[in-house]
Amino acid sequence: MTLLEDLRWRGLVADCTDETELATRLAADKKTTLYSGFDPTSDSLHVGNLVPLLALRRFQNHGHHPIALAGGATGMIGDPSGRSSERNLLTSEQITHNVHCTKGQLHRLLDFKAKTNPARVVDNITWTAPITYLEFLRDVGKFFTVNGMIAKESVRARMEDRENGISYTEFSYMLLQAYDFYHLHQAQGCELQIGGSDQWGNITAGIELIRKKSGAHAFGFTVPLMTKADGTKYGKTASGTVWLDPKKTSPYRFYQFFVQIEDADVIKLTKMLSFADHDTIAGLARQHTENPGARAAHLALARELTTLVHGESACADAMRASEIMFGGNLDGVSEEVFKDVVGEVPTKDLEKAKLDGTGTPLTELLVHAGLAPSKGQARKDIEGGGIYLNNVRVAEVARAATTSDLLFGQYILLRKGKRTYAVVNVV
Repeated sequence: MTLLEDLRWRGLVADCTDETELATRLAADKKTTLYSGFDPTSDSLHVGNLVPLLALRRFQNHGHHPIALAGGATGMIGDPSGRSSERNLLTSEQITHNVHCTKGQLHRLLDFKAKTNPARVVDNITWTAPITYLEFLRDVGKFFTVNGMIAKESVRARMEDRENGISYTEFSYMLLQAYDFYHLHQAQGCELQIGGSDQWGNITAGIELIRKKSGAHAFGFTVPLMTKADGTKYGKTASGTVWLDPKKTSPYRFYQFFVQIEDADVIKLTKMLSFADHDTIAGLARQHTENPGARAAHLALARELTTLVHGESACADAMRASEIMFGGNLDGVSEEVFKDVVGEVPTKDLEKAKLDGTGTPLTELLVHAGLAPSKGQARKDIEGGGIYLNNVRVAEVARAATTSDLLFGQYILLRKGKRTYAVVNVV
């Protein structure tokens, strides 16, 4: 199976300017140089960036030469594609900081040590900043008509909003991205740009500029956005965006994001994001159909991507934290892993003095933590065998919690039933 056939099987082909000719070019002895760009609007990449960047890695795995473009210049303008309102402009210092932060994350997604085709990172500020405004208008702007730019979906959608419209700044974004493709074509021999499906207009603008200025032929290829079965974007949870930076989204929460993917989407996203072969994915699909409750496909995808983004050790910790949420034994759990769990469940503060001596009756503690509406109900729950303290079932109604029950000298983990948790934080 060819690379493009594999990409199509994985559902990674949204649009392609000339798939037949591109297939011929990719099959040639001389490997293709290609790039995908991202604007450093934050100090971290997010899960939505994984689809195009991992697609770039797939090309690299087939021997092609990948370039990751950090938009130090375009990031200062803001891409209107897929947005209903204009972005807040960042300062050059913020952009520089964000580029520095995201470069480190790219080293986990792409192979920068490959002997024959190592990945490269470039920043478009290096070739955009030296150009004057008049030079840009003469050397780039003259190759585009306003009519053609307005016809692009990313621009037209914003112009239909009569109240907000689109600023001249964002209207010009397309020209900057087009010039990026042209520059990389001239300087690096780059023939292919890949990106999310919302980048189609910007990518084809670059192809047009290359053709008009140099007479050369280039290619554009877009991958689908990560979307749910209902069409909404993946990548955001109730607590916000799922980032690749462990300081912004912990490895545990990152792992749980993929464990909790909707059943209807898990095989689709596994094809898009996993590097597992077709037979392995087909096997996961069968297991998912036969026993969806086992979540075999979810767990496999969560393990692979957490290891890729955060490393084996962080993935092991994330899996250990997940076991706690399913009633796993707490022996040997590190405080760092336990804190990930604490961040996921309701937490109530309690004065340490209340645990001194004989401590506080568990019935009172359950009410305080919000796991029972009254001490009477708490007593019934204990008698029914549905209450756990530090994931150990409580058999005695008279059980009290004392300082000896504290985990790491600060926490008590309470559970009602299989999955209703609360944490008591001693202050």
